[in-house]
Amino acid sequence: MKFPEKKNYKEIKKYFIKNDLDILIENIESKDAKGDKRFSKKIYGPDLEDLYRIHRMIILNKRISILEYGTGWSTLVILHALKVNEKNYLKKVKNFRIKKKFNLTVIDNDKKYLNISKQRINKIFKNQKNNISFHYSKCVMTKMNNNICSYFPDHPRINPDFIYVDGPDQFKIIGKVNNFTISDLEMMPMNSDILHYENFLTPGTILLFDGRTANARFIRSQSKRKWKYIEDAKNDQHLFYLNE
Repeated sequence: MKFPEKKNYKEIKKYFIKNDLDILIENIESKDAKGDKRFSKKIYGPDLEDLYRIHRMIILNKRISILEYGTGWSTLVILHALKVNEKNYLKKVKNFRIKKKFNLTVIDNDKKYLNISKQRINKIFKNQKNNISFHYSKCVMTKMNNNICSYFPDHPRINPDFIYVDGPDQFKIIGKVNNFTISDLEMMPMNSDILHYENFLTPGTILLFDGRTANARFIRSQSKRKWKYIEDAKNDQHLFYLNE
């Protein structure tokens, strides 16, 4: 697993401008970016440092098929990175066992942000709509190995080599288990979907959690395979590499 080169904020801005992603710079204070008014009165625009790390991780590790939980500015950046990889490696992956190569699959339980991302992609990447698919599913409370958690009952069928976790919205999760609900300020995201298809993932698969520390630790404690785990406390991220 390769890691992004260290850059300061000024260098990151130049990096995105060089990659024709000026829109990120222009919308740093955009009000249509992902955010939650329950935690802050301000809805933040794109986080350039986070987006830089995602973009570089995908390119450096030559990812081909990506699944994103939640959607926002990251969706645009992930799609762009996949297009870079497609340009460089399309001929080399011709016989790979992947139906949709260099494709991004997005799942979210919030139609509002799915629509925002769709509009943004259609505006910026008019000729790349076929490289992305959006899925809406409600997210419901459940149990796994007697642990209270949530899952998407209408999950897309995909076996990605990179999974980015920044969803679902915990305050839009449906139902209760033993009177517990994640949709509460004292609770935290605890999604279990990755564990349902962990046995299908191919060696070398990367998981990247943006925050969601408790959820990342839950996945780590319940997983059955040989994952290399890195907690990046400075950037509030958690990385898993399927080291098999």
